[in-house]
Amino acid sequence: MFKISTIKNTIIHLRKCIKVVIIVAISTFLITGIVSAYYKPIYSVTLNGEMIGYSQNKNELQQKINNYIEEGNGQNVAFVEINELPQYKLCLLKKGITPNDDQIFEKVISTGKQYYKYYGITVDNEEKLYVSSFGEAEEVVNKLKEKNSNNKEKLGVKEKYNTELVEFASVEQSVEKLYEKKVVKKTVSNVTVASTGVNTSNKVVNLGISLIRPVSGTLTSRFGARWGRSHKGIDIGAPKGTTIVAAASGTVTFSQYGYGGGYGNHIIISHGNGVQTLYGHCTSLLVTKGTQVTQGQAIATVGNTGNSQGNHLHLEIRVNGVAQNPQNYLY
Repeated sequence: MFKISTIKNTIIHLRKCIKVVIIVAISTFLITGIVSAYYKPIYSVTLNGEMIGYSQNKNELQQKINNYIEEGNGQNVAFVEINELPQYKLCLLKKGITPNDDQIFEKVISTGKQYYKYYGITVDNEEKLYVSSFGEAEEVVNKLKEKNSNNKEKLGVKEKYNTELVEFASVEQSVEKLYEKKVVKKTVSNVTVASTGVNTSNKVVNLGISLIRPVSGTLTSRFGARWGRSHKGIDIGAPKGTTIVAAASGTVTFSQYGYGGGYGNHIIISHGNGVQTLYGHCTSLLVTKGTQVTQGQAIATVGNTGNSQGNHLHLEIRVNGVAQNPQNYLY
């Protein structure tokens, strides 16, 4: 009798438990349905403790950020340094609020610092110019060796990393700038002159005329050896469009637009007695060949044409075809 009663009580208790489980399951289902009707699971995103938005797929967003860190988004970017990464927290968001993954991505990468990778070509361990890739650097060195450049044994390539991207030279420009021809010296009228027609001595030739400065500016490059070659004049840096005047009276014997053998748009004025002045890398030319000009007359404007790395005037003074140091007479 005791056993039957016990079994009966157990069955009654079991039925009650089943009812409770069913009620709980139905309630959970209803609650889940109600919540899902008004809310959806999403990730809130913070950066440095600041709420910056919501992401529907944190894995996809984080992978996009990781790819940017490894590759950047521009030419020659080696990697990107980002000190703080976003933090994600799962939450329920009321439907109707839109995730802003793209804005979050832009916010995160805006805090990054890009490091660029490029290559410097060196002569005797001194960096002379820069190219975009190692292949280009190798090609420059090989071409200079093929041309038997006088500095071929001093050439080198250096891998560079920087937060700012420098100005690159092409392979052709690099070879032209770095090529160094063996100079055979000869004596002309007691003045030592290189075979390239440059007065390399300290002797000052009498021009027989007085000169004025053709432009006001900063002397950025001097006469003589530069980049393994002879720089036949001086460079005076000045803003684009600055007026250039004739250093002395004379006749314009050359005035032409174009690359001009590296001079770009340039003018040559003959002043008599074999004396000429050349004005290179101009933006505009204000006189034509055959024009008689007076000292101080506007002849051109400063520019960055031809083989040039910035706005400046390249000024040469020649006597019977031999380049003289303009600093012996001006600046």
